[in-house]
Amino acid sequence: MAQNQSKPGAPIKTGASIRTKESNSTPVKFIFDKTNYRLLIASIAVVAFGFILMSGTTDIYSDTKIILAPIVVLSGFALGFFAILKKPSAN
Repeated sequence: MAQNQSKPGAPIKTGASIRTKESNSTPVKFIFDKTNYRLLIASIAVVAFGFILMSGTTDIYSDTKIILAPIVVLSGFALGFFAILKKPSAN
């Protein structure tokens, strides 16, 4: 019942690493701008506020819970959608 243990082999090389010249590199261009992230954070806050308006166990048929809160949540999702699709400024 001896187990056959072998030594690990040499690491396998999968390809050469690609290096770029530092002097010819251009600055990194991100997809989102600072305003996109601010709008996205604001949309998360609006959605959270809408869910807070919906929470609670007393008076589940109040106008705040069945009318106002879903409108706030949907507007938060719309703001998030806009934040993702907004193109960054050319500056």
